Amino acid sequence: MTEAVLDIKQWGNSLGVRLPAAVAREAHLHVDQRVRVSVEGDQVIITPVDGSRHTLEQRLAAYDPKRHGGEQMITTQTLGAERW
Repeated sequence: MTEAVLDIKQWGNSLGVRLPAAVAREAHLHVDQRVRVSVEGDQVIITPVDGSRHTLEQRLAAYDPKRHGGEQMITTQTLGAERW
């Protein structure tokens, strides 16, 4: 088992931890891989997520206006130099 004691650092408005190469290698993690971060009790769990990307059709099928805030621009008022 590979183990490391790390410091949490400020990263913008978030907190971040850099994983040492040996830890990432043993966990089979790589650059740009998607992971899920969850909390169970007092433990933070990092789990790899299926790497497949959704198509536009799959993303549109999953879109829920109530969950995602509905229309982007609900006004008919012009905001700039556009003409209708």
